[in-house]
Parts: sequence; structure tokens; C-alpha cells
Amino acid sequence: MQTIAMVLAGLAAAVHVYIFWLESFAWMRPSTWRVFGIATEEEARTTRALAYNQGFYNLFLAITAGVGIVLLATGDDAAGRALILAGCGSMAAAALVLIAGSRAYAGAALKQGLLPLLAVVALGTSML
Repeated sequence: MQTIAMVLAGLAAAVHVYIFWLESFAWMRPSTWRVFGIATEEEARTTRALAYNQGFYNLFLAITAGVGIVLLATGDDAAGRALILAGCGSMAAAALVLIAGSRAYAGAALKQGLLPLLAVVALGTSML
């Protein structure tokens, strides 16, 4: 189960790195606007700084989970588990916040929150 947790955490981290790229570097592209429901270039310009900052939050969560995976894989079980739980737990919690803000974001919350939630469940199961 621990290996499954590491794979799920890695996939969750990859999704969050992709979100980082979209929010921090591809924000002004119309294809990115469609992903986030941005209607106009003006709206994208207005929200650009917020998205840039939010993108880095996603990157930091991905790094936290990634370092946890490396530590767990190299035998530092306690630190590795703690970092995977912190990174993936925060990703899953952020998805809950997203859907709590508006049910219109349920699809996005599912995309960003399911893998980390499964990683947390799998890691918790492996520790029983």
C-alpha cells in the first residue's frame, strides 16, 4: 500500500506542477482562460498577479509531496510520510475549499483533490 501511496502522491504532485505552470506562466493564453473560466483578456490581466501567486502555492505543495516520496523511498519513513501527508493533505483540503466556495468548481476540485486524497488514504492504510 505504501508503494501505491507514493505513486498516487507522485501523480498528485505532477497535476499540481501542471496547475503551477498554467497559473504562473500560461495565464495570459486563451487556452488557459478556458480551463479557469476566464472570459476576457481584461479579466485575465486583472487576475494575473493572484494566479501567479496561487500557482506557486501549488508548486510548493507538489515539492513537499515529492520530497516526501524521495525520503520514504530512501528509508526515512517518518519524515517521508509526514511530508506526503502534509503535501497531499493540503492539496485535498484545498479541493474542499474550492468546492465549498462554489459547486460550479466541483469538476476542478475533483481533478485537483482526488489523487491526493487517495494518496493520504493509501498511506494511512499502509501504516496500520
